[in-house]
Amino acid sequence: QVQLVESGGGLVQAGGSLRLSCAASRIIFSSYGMGWYRQAPGKERELVATITSGGSTNYADSVKGRFTISRDNAKNTVYLQMNSLKPEDTAVYYCNAFLLLQYGKIDYWGQGTQVTVSS
Repeated sequence: QVQLVESGGGLVQAGGSLRLSCAASRIIFSSYGMGWYRQAPGKERELVATITSGGSTNYADSVKGRFTISRDNAKNTVYLQMNSLKPEDTAVYYCNAFLLLQYGKIDYWGQGTQVTVSS
C-alpha cells in the first residue's frame, strides 16, 4: 500500500519559515511527479506547487518567490520550503504523488499537515 507521510507543519508567526517534508513508500518515487496542495477552512483544495520526475517546477501565483519545492530521489522525499509566511497561508497542506498515463492519471495523497500562521 502506497504511503505518503507529511511532517513539518506547525504554528509560526507571520514572516517566519517552515519546511514541510513528505516521505513516500511503495512507489517508484523517481518516476512520479510530486506536488503540494492546501485547503483552508471553507475553501476548496488548491495547488501550491508541483515538481515533475525530471525536476521541472510549477507554483501558484500566490506563493511564487516565497515557496520552493524540491525532491530527493535517494530519500524518496519531497520538500516544501515556505518563507515569508502570511496568515493567508494557513491551511492543511497535502502531499500528492502523480503519474501521468496515456489514458489517465494515478494519484496518491497524504493525510495532511496543519500549517498555522499567526499575525
